Amino acid sequence: MALPLHARAKVEGPPREGLFKVLGLPEALTSEFAPEKIFVDLRCGGKVTGEALVDVGFAGVVGGPSNPGSVSRFHSISNDAVVSAGDVVRLRQDGRIDVLFRRGANANALFVTEACNSICMMCSQPPRDINDGWRIAELVELVSLIDRDIAVLGVTGGEPTLLGRAFASLLDDAARTLSSAQFHVLSNGRRFARHEDCTDFDGLRGRVLWAVPVYGDAAADHDRVTGVAGSFAETMHGLYNLAERGHRIEIRMVLSALTLPRLVQTAEFYCRNLPFVEHVALMGLEPMGFARVNARLLDYDPSECGRALSDAVSILDQAGMSVSIYNVPLCTIDDRLHRFARQSISDWKNEFASDCAGCRLRPNCCGFFRSAGQSWRQAIRPVLGADM
Repeated sequence: MALPLHARAKVEGPPREGLFKVLGLPEALTSEFAPEKIFVDLRCGGKVTGEALVDVGFAGVVGGPSNPGSVSRFHSISNDAVVSAGDVVRLRQDGRIDVLFRRGANANALFVTEACNSICMMCSQPPRDINDGWRIAELVELVSLIDRDIAVLGVTGGEPTLLGRAFASLLDDAARTLSSAQFHVLSNGRRFARHEDCTDFDGLRGRVLWAVPVYGDAAADHDRVTGVAGSFAETMHGLYNLAERGHRIEIRMVLSALTLPRLVQTAEFYCRNLPFVEHVALMGLEPMGFARVNARLLDYDPSECGRALSDAVSILDQAGMSVSIYNVPLCTIDDRLHRFARQSISDWKNEFASDCAGCRLRPNCCGFFRSAGQSWRQAIRPVLGADM
Protein backbone atom coordinates (compact mmCIF):
# COMPACT_ATOMS: atom_id res chain seq x y z
CA MET A 1 0.00 0.00 0.00
CA ALA A 2 1.32 3.45 -0.90
CA LEU A 3 2.68 5.32 2.09
CA PRO A 4 1.71 9.01 2.24
CA LEU A 5 4.18 11.86 2.73
CA HIS A 6 2.11 13.71 5.32
CA ALA A 7 0.78 12.99 8.79
CA ARG A 8 -0.36 14.77 11.92
CA ALA A 9 0.89 14.36 15.46
CA LYS A 10 0.37 15.72 18.94
CA VAL A 11 2.97 18.20 20.14
CA GLU A 12 4.47 18.86 23.56
CA GLY A 13 7.16 21.14 24.89
CA PRO A 14 9.11 24.09 23.51
CA PRO A 15 8.31 25.15 19.91
CA ARG A 16 10.32 23.40 17.22
CA GLU A 17 9.53 24.17 13.58
CA GLY A 18 11.58 23.57 10.46
CA LEU A 19 13.52 20.68 8.94
CA PHE A 20 14.87 17.87 11.11
CA LYS A 21 16.48 14.48 10.69
CA VAL A 22 14.77 11.61 12.52
CA LEU A 23 17.24 9.02 13.81
CA GLY A 24 17.19 6.13 16.25
CA LEU A 25 19.30 6.69 19.36
CA PRO A 26 22.38 4.59 18.40
CA GLU A 27 22.65 6.31 15.01
CA ALA A 28 21.94 9.75 16.49
CA LEU A 29 24.85 9.36 18.92
CA THR A 30 27.33 8.59 16.12
CA SER A 31 25.84 10.68 13.32
CA GLU A 32 27.67 13.42 11.43
CA PHE A 33 24.46 15.48 11.37
CA ALA A 34 24.29 18.43 13.77
CA PRO A 35 22.56 17.34 17.03
CA GLU A 36 20.34 20.42 17.03
CA LYS A 37 18.85 19.17 13.72
CA ILE A 38 18.05 15.69 15.03
CA PHE A 39 14.84 14.38 16.57
CA VAL A 40 15.61 11.10 18.33
CA ASP A 41 13.06 8.36 17.68
CA LEU A 42 12.07 6.76 20.98
CA ARG A 43 9.06 4.83 19.71
CA CYS A 44 10.91 1.53 20.12
CA GLY A 45 11.30 2.10 23.83
CA GLY A 46 14.46 2.33 25.89
CA LYS A 47 15.40 3.81 29.24
CA VAL A 48 16.85 7.12 28.07
CA THR A 49 14.79 10.20 28.87
CA GLY A 50 13.94 13.09 26.61
CA GLU A 51 15.51 15.53 29.08
CA ALA A 52 18.84 13.71 28.87
CA LEU A 53 18.81 13.85 25.08
CA VAL A 54 17.93 17.54 24.96
CA ASP A 55 20.60 18.27 27.57
CA VAL A 56 23.27 16.91 25.22
CA GLY A 57 22.02 19.04 22.33
CA PHE A 58 19.38 17.11 20.39
CA ALA A 59 16.37 19.07 19.14
CA GLY A 60 13.73 16.78 20.58
CA VAL A 61 12.18 13.34 20.46
CA VAL A 62 9.57 11.37 18.56
CA GLY A 63 7.43 9.29 20.92
CA GLY A 64 8.75 8.22 24.28
CA PRO A 65 7.38 9.18 27.70
CA SER A 66 5.74 12.53 28.27
CA ASN A 67 7.92 15.35 29.66
CA PRO A 68 5.53 18.30 29.67
CA GLY A 69 7.16 21.68 29.18
CA SER A 70 10.78 20.54 29.04
CA VAL A 71 11.26 18.58 25.81
CA SER A 72 10.06 19.13 22.25
CA ARG A 73 8.12 15.97 21.55
CA PHE A 74 5.98 14.75 18.65
CA HIS A 75 3.86 11.73 19.45
CA SER A 76 0.63 9.89 18.59
CA ILE A 77 1.32 10.22 14.85
CA SER A 78 -1.80 9.66 12.76
CA ASN A 79 0.01 7.01 10.71
CA ASP A 80 3.07 5.82 12.58
CA ALA A 81 4.62 4.27 9.45
CA VAL A 82 4.85 7.65 7.68
CA VAL A 83 7.89 8.71 9.74
CA SER A 84 10.87 6.38 10.16
CA ALA A 85 14.51 6.60 11.17
CA GLY A 86 16.58 8.27 8.47
CA ASP A 87 13.76 10.47 7.18
CA VAL A 88 13.97 14.24 6.89
CA VAL A 89 10.76 15.93 7.96
CA ARG A 90 9.32 19.41 8.09
CA LEU A 91 7.78 19.82 11.53
CA ARG A 92 5.14 22.42 12.35
CA GLN A 93 4.01 23.40 15.79
CA ASP A 94 0.40 22.64 14.85
CA GLY A 95 1.39 18.98 14.54
CA ARG A 96 1.68 18.68 10.75
CA ILE A 97 4.55 16.53 9.54
CA ASP A 98 5.77 16.58 5.91
CA VAL A 99 8.28 13.95 4.81
CA LEU A 100 10.76 15.60 2.43
CA PHE A 101 13.22 12.71 2.25
CA ARG A 102 12.42 9.08 2.98
CA ARG A 103 15.25 6.64 3.59
CA GLY A 104 14.90 3.66 1.25
CA ALA A 105 12.31 5.29 -1.04
CA ASN A 106 12.63 4.64 -4.76
CA ALA A 107 12.15 8.25 -5.85
CA ASN A 108 13.36 10.96 -3.49
CA ALA A 109 13.38 14.38 -5.14
CA LEU A 110 13.95 18.08 -4.59
CA PHE A 111 10.83 20.05 -5.58
CA VAL A 112 12.34 23.32 -6.80
CA THR A 113 9.45 25.45 -8.03
CA GLU A 114 5.79 25.44 -9.04
CA ALA A 115 6.47 27.90 -11.88
CA CYS A 116 6.81 26.70 -15.48
CA ASN A 117 7.13 28.23 -18.93
CA SER A 118 5.09 25.44 -20.57
CA ILE A 119 1.48 24.37 -20.05
CA CYS A 120 1.67 20.68 -20.94
CA MET A 121 -1.71 19.10 -21.50
CA MET A 122 -0.96 16.07 -19.34
CA CYS A 123 1.04 17.81 -16.58
CA SER A 124 0.38 16.12 -13.24
CA GLN A 125 1.74 19.15 -11.33
CA PRO A 126 0.03 22.15 -12.98
CA PRO A 127 2.19 25.29 -12.85
CA ARG A 128 1.35 28.29 -10.73
CA ASP A 129 2.41 31.85 -11.52
CA ILE A 130 4.05 32.53 -8.17
CA ASN A 131 7.42 33.58 -6.81
CA ASP A 132 8.62 30.63 -4.76
CA GLY A 133 12.32 31.41 -4.75
CA TRP A 134 12.17 30.86 -0.98
CA ARG A 135 12.32 27.14 -1.68
CA ILE A 136 16.02 27.29 -2.54
CA ALA A 137 17.10 28.08 1.02
CA GLU A 138 14.95 25.27 2.39
CA LEU A 139 16.30 22.84 -0.19
CA VAL A 140 19.90 23.71 0.71
CA GLU A 141 19.03 22.80 4.30
CA LEU A 142 17.24 19.64 3.15
CA VAL A 143 20.31 18.53 1.19
CA SER A 144 22.43 18.93 4.32
CA LEU A 145 20.21 16.37 6.09
CA ILE A 146 19.95 13.74 3.34
CA ASP A 147 21.81 10.45 3.79
CA ARG A 148 25.29 10.90 2.34
CA ASP A 149 25.24 7.54 0.53
CA ILE A 150 22.22 8.31 -1.65
CA ALA A 151 22.91 7.14 -5.22
CA VAL A 152 20.32 9.14 -7.19
CA LEU A 153 18.36 12.24 -6.22
CA GLY A 154 15.57 13.55 -8.42
CA VAL A 155 15.03 17.25 -9.09
CA THR A 156 11.68 18.48 -10.34
CA GLY A 157 9.11 21.26 -10.56
CA GLY A 158 7.58 23.19 -12.44
CA GLU A 159 10.60 24.10 -14.50
CA PRO A 160 13.73 24.21 -12.29
CA THR A 161 15.87 26.14 -14.79
CA LEU A 162 13.60 29.20 -14.44
CA LEU A 163 15.50 29.95 -11.23
CA GLY A 164 18.68 30.44 -13.22
CA ARG A 165 21.87 30.84 -11.24
CA ALA A 166 20.09 30.13 -7.95
CA PHE A 167 19.19 26.68 -9.25
CA ALA A 168 22.74 26.07 -10.46
CA SER A 169 24.03 27.05 -7.01
CA LEU A 170 21.63 24.58 -5.39
CA LEU A 171 22.92 21.78 -7.61
CA ASP A 172 26.53 22.81 -6.94
CA ASP A 173 25.88 22.65 -3.20
CA ALA A 174 24.13 19.30 -3.50
CA ALA A 175 26.99 17.89 -5.57
CA ARG A 176 29.49 18.90 -2.89
CA THR A 177 27.41 17.63 0.02
CA LEU A 178 26.26 14.37 -1.59
CA SER A 179 29.57 13.50 -3.20
CA SER A 180 28.51 10.13 -4.67
CA ALA A 181 25.02 11.14 -5.87
CA GLN A 182 23.80 11.54 -9.43
CA PHE A 183 21.05 14.11 -10.06
CA HIS A 184 18.11 13.31 -12.32
CA VAL A 185 16.67 16.69 -13.35
CA LEU A 186 13.28 16.93 -15.05
CA SER A 187 13.32 19.93 -17.39
CA ASN A 188 11.70 20.99 -20.65
CA GLY A 189 15.16 22.11 -21.84
CA ARG A 190 13.88 25.35 -23.35
CA ARG A 191 16.12 27.69 -21.33
CA PHE A 192 19.18 25.94 -22.74
CA ALA A 193 18.39 27.24 -26.23
CA ARG A 194 20.70 30.11 -25.23
CA HIS A 195 24.33 29.00 -24.90
CA GLU A 196 24.87 31.39 -22.01
CA ASP A 197 22.16 29.67 -19.96
CA CYS A 198 24.11 26.41 -20.18
CA THR A 199 27.37 27.77 -18.77
CA ASP A 200 26.17 27.92 -15.16
CA PHE A 201 25.89 24.12 -15.19
CA ASP A 202 29.21 23.26 -16.82
CA GLY A 203 30.75 22.25 -13.51
CA LEU A 204 28.04 19.59 -13.10
CA ARG A 205 28.82 17.67 -16.28
CA GLY A 206 28.64 13.95 -15.54
CA ARG A 207 26.71 14.45 -12.30
CA VAL A 208 23.38 15.50 -13.85
CA LEU A 209 21.12 13.57 -16.20
CA TRP A 210 18.83 16.09 -17.90
CA ALA A 211 15.46 14.40 -18.57
CA VAL A 212 13.80 16.36 -21.37
CA PRO A 213 10.53 15.54 -23.18
CA VAL A 214 10.23 15.60 -26.96
CA TYR A 215 6.60 14.92 -27.80
CA GLY A 216 6.81 14.19 -31.51
CA ASP A 217 8.78 14.37 -34.72
CA ALA A 218 7.19 17.64 -35.82
CA ALA A 219 7.00 21.06 -34.17
CA ALA A 220 3.21 21.27 -34.40
CA ASP A 221 2.73 17.99 -32.50
CA HIS A 222 5.18 18.89 -29.74
CA ASP A 223 3.88 22.45 -29.38
CA ARG A 224 0.30 21.24 -29.15
CA VAL A 225 1.21 19.11 -26.13
CA THR A 226 3.25 21.84 -24.40
CA GLY A 227 0.74 24.58 -25.17
CA VAL A 228 3.53 26.95 -26.31
CA ALA A 229 4.24 27.85 -29.93
CA GLY A 230 7.96 27.61 -30.68
CA SER A 231 8.71 25.28 -27.75
CA PHE A 232 9.85 22.45 -30.06
CA ALA A 233 12.54 24.63 -31.64
CA GLU A 234 13.71 25.87 -28.22
CA THR A 235 13.86 22.35 -26.81
CA MET A 236 15.81 21.00 -29.77
CA HIS A 237 18.30 23.90 -29.63
CA GLY A 238 18.60 23.30 -25.90
CA LEU A 239 19.33 19.61 -26.38
CA TYR A 240 22.03 20.33 -28.95
CA ASN A 241 23.61 22.95 -26.68
CA LEU A 242 23.65 20.54 -23.73
CA ALA A 243 25.14 17.79 -25.89
CA GLU A 244 27.78 20.11 -27.29
CA ARG A 245 28.89 20.93 -23.75
CA GLY A 246 29.14 17.24 -22.80
CA HIS A 247 26.05 16.88 -20.62
CA ARG A 248 24.17 13.63 -20.08
CA ILE A 249 20.66 13.63 -21.58
CA GLU A 250 17.55 11.48 -21.36
CA ILE A 251 14.59 11.93 -23.72
CA ARG A 252 11.08 11.38 -22.36
CA MET A 253 7.89 10.67 -24.27
CA VAL A 254 4.55 10.53 -22.46
CA LEU A 255 2.11 8.16 -24.16
CA SER A 256 -1.31 9.63 -24.90
CA ALA A 257 -3.89 9.85 -27.66
CA LEU A 258 -1.90 12.86 -28.94
CA THR A 259 1.47 11.11 -29.15
CA LEU A 260 0.65 7.47 -29.93
CA PRO A 261 -0.40 7.98 -33.60
CA ARG A 262 3.17 9.01 -34.56
CA LEU A 263 5.10 7.13 -31.88
CA VAL A 264 6.96 5.03 -34.47
CA GLN A 265 7.92 8.10 -36.51
CA THR A 266 8.98 9.84 -33.31
CA ALA A 267 11.26 6.92 -32.40
CA GLU A 268 12.83 7.17 -35.86
CA PHE A 269 13.26 10.91 -35.31
CA TYR A 270 15.14 10.26 -32.04
CA CYS A 271 17.47 7.84 -33.81
CA ARG A 272 18.25 10.26 -36.64
CA ASN A 273 18.43 13.54 -34.75
CA LEU A 274 19.28 12.71 -31.13
CA PRO A 275 21.73 9.77 -31.30
CA PHE A 276 23.81 11.27 -28.50
CA VAL A 277 21.17 10.80 -25.78
CA GLU A 278 21.92 8.34 -23.00
CA HIS A 279 18.41 6.97 -22.56
CA VAL A 280 14.87 7.15 -23.94
CA ALA A 281 11.90 6.68 -21.59
CA LEU A 282 8.47 5.89 -23.04
CA MET A 283 6.03 6.68 -20.25
CA GLY A 284 2.44 6.00 -19.32
CA LEU A 285 0.87 9.24 -18.10
CA GLU A 286 -0.07 10.01 -14.51
CA PRO A 287 -3.79 10.89 -14.49
CA MET A 288 -3.57 13.90 -12.20
CA GLY A 289 -3.72 17.67 -12.68
CA PHE A 290 -4.09 18.71 -16.33
CA ALA A 291 -4.08 15.04 -17.39
CA ARG A 292 -7.38 14.65 -15.57
CA VAL A 293 -8.78 17.92 -16.91
CA ASN A 294 -7.83 16.96 -20.49
CA ALA A 295 -8.71 13.29 -20.19
CA ARG A 296 -11.06 13.40 -23.17
CA LEU A 297 -8.17 14.44 -25.45
CA LEU A 298 -5.50 12.25 -23.87
CA ASP A 299 -7.14 8.94 -22.97
CA TYR A 300 -6.45 5.85 -25.05
CA ASP A 301 -7.24 2.17 -24.72
CA PRO A 302 -4.18 0.59 -23.06
CA SER A 303 -4.81 -2.66 -24.91
CA GLU A 304 -4.55 -0.86 -28.26
CA CYS A 305 -1.18 0.84 -27.81
CA GLY A 306 0.81 -2.39 -27.84
CA ARG A 307 1.75 -2.49 -31.54
CA ALA A 308 2.99 1.10 -31.68
CA LEU A 309 4.91 0.65 -28.43
CA SER A 310 6.49 -2.61 -29.65
CA ASP A 311 7.54 -1.07 -32.95
CA ALA A 312 8.95 2.08 -31.31
CA VAL A 313 10.96 0.09 -28.77
CA SER A 314 12.27 -2.20 -31.52
CA ILE A 315 13.43 0.77 -33.61
CA LEU A 316 15.26 2.40 -30.68
CA ASP A 317 16.78 -0.87 -29.47
CA GLN A 318 18.03 -1.86 -32.92
CA ALA A 319 19.60 1.58 -33.29
CA GLY A 320 21.59 0.92 -30.12
CA MET A 321 19.71 3.43 -27.98
CA SER A 322 18.96 2.51 -24.38
CA VAL A 323 15.18 2.49 -24.00
CA SER A 324 12.81 1.86 -21.08
CA ILE A 325 9.06 1.63 -20.60
CA TYR A 326 7.77 3.44 -17.52
CA ASN A 327 4.41 3.37 -15.76
CA VAL A 328 2.89 0.59 -17.88
CA PRO A 329 1.81 -2.69 -16.17
CA LEU A 330 3.53 -5.79 -17.54
CA CYS A 331 0.35 -7.69 -18.35
CA THR A 332 -0.78 -4.95 -20.76
CA ILE A 333 2.25 -5.23 -23.04
CA ASP A 334 3.83 -7.94 -25.18
CA ASP A 335 6.07 -10.41 -23.35
CA ARG A 336 8.98 -9.31 -25.55
CA LEU A 337 8.78 -5.84 -24.02
CA HIS A 338 9.06 -6.99 -20.41
CA ARG A 339 12.83 -6.64 -20.37
CA PHE A 340 12.42 -2.93 -21.13
CA ALA A 341 9.77 -2.25 -18.46
CA ARG A 342 10.78 -0.65 -15.16
CA GLN A 343 9.23 -0.38 -11.71
CA SER A 344 9.06 3.35 -12.19
CA ILE A 345 6.17 4.71 -10.12
CA SER A 346 7.15 6.53 -6.92
CA ASP A 347 6.30 4.27 -4.00
CA TRP A 348 4.06 6.86 -2.35
CA LYS A 349 1.92 7.04 -5.53
CA ASN A 350 1.92 3.32 -6.29
CA GLU A 351 -0.70 0.60 -5.87
CA PHE A 352 -1.95 -2.62 -7.45
CA ALA A 353 -5.47 -3.70 -8.32
CA SER A 354 -7.04 -6.48 -6.26
CA ASP A 355 -6.85 -8.74 -9.34
CA CYS A 356 -3.05 -8.42 -9.27
CA ALA A 357 -2.75 -10.40 -6.03
CA GLY A 358 -2.08 -13.78 -7.68
CA CYS A 359 -0.21 -12.54 -10.75
CA ARG A 360 3.22 -14.04 -11.15
CA LEU A 361 4.44 -10.88 -12.91
CA ARG A 362 3.71 -8.69 -9.90
CA PRO A 363 7.21 -8.82 -8.29
CA ASN A 364 8.66 -7.09 -11.37
CA CYS A 365 5.66 -4.95 -12.32
CA CYS A 366 5.24 -1.21 -11.80
CA GLY A 367 1.53 -1.55 -10.98
CA PHE A 368 -0.59 1.60 -11.21
CA PHE A 369 -0.67 5.19 -10.15
CA ARG A 370 -3.15 5.50 -7.31
CA SER A 371 -5.01 7.96 -9.54
CA ALA A 372 -5.35 5.47 -12.42
CA GLY A 373 -8.77 5.31 -14.03
CA GLN A 374 -10.95 2.31 -14.72
CA SER A 375 -9.70 1.89 -18.30
CA TRP A 376 -6.31 0.81 -16.96
CA ARG A 377 -7.76 -1.43 -14.27
CA GLN A 378 -10.05 -3.10 -16.79
CA ALA A 379 -7.15 -3.61 -19.20
CA ILE A 380 -5.10 -5.78 -16.88
CA ARG A 381 -4.84 -9.51 -17.56
CA PRO A 382 -3.17 -11.11 -14.52
CA VAL A 383 -0.81 -13.94 -15.38
CA LEU A 384 -1.72 -16.73 -13.03
CA GLY A 385 -0.12 -20.11 -12.36
CA ALA A 386 3.45 -21.32 -12.03
CA ASP A 387 6.41 -19.57 -13.64
CA MET A 388 7.01 -20.59 -17.23
